[in-house]
Amino acid sequence: MTETTRTPLETGFREAMAHLCAPVAVVTAMDGARPHGTTVSAVMSLSLEPLLVAVALADTSDCLGLINANRTFGVNVLAADQHAVASRLAKKGREKFADLPWEVAGGVPRLSGAAVWLRCTLADTAPGGDHRILIGEVRDVATVTEAAPLTYHRRQFGTHLPHLD
Repeated sequence: MTETTRTPLETGFREAMAHLCAPVAVVTAMDGARPHGTTVSAVMSLSLEPLLVAVALADTSDCLGLINANRTFGVNVLAADQHAVASRLAKKGREKFADLPWEVAGGVPRLSGAAVWLRCTLADTAPGGDHRILIGEVRDVATVTEAAPLTYHRRQFGTHLPHLD
């Protein structure tokens, strides 16, 4: 859908959602020996008992098919200095990981320098309009760095700065 074919409600909704500050993460999966991943801003903690996270992937996402087949995925919460990684992995293409530092950890790609990394098994899915909501049971977690998180707000990358009271 192009900007000119959107209804006023759809345009207003897009503008309103741009005001939400969201963490930037890369959801990853393996395609044989090749890493695959896509940048998302729809990721959240869901439950502590059991340990669950939720992520949303577009129905057209190549990563979605891999996760459905493999039943496992990684969530790499990016650090503030990884905005170029976020932009690169937001695009389509087989060579997105070329020259990016990463490793296979627990069967899923783990990006070097990410602030947080989770390895999940697919527990459930739910429809979400033109997206699919994936519920992942967390099997492994690592806080890789104490770096500030990369955030997305008003269609720009940034980071969180605490108030100094």
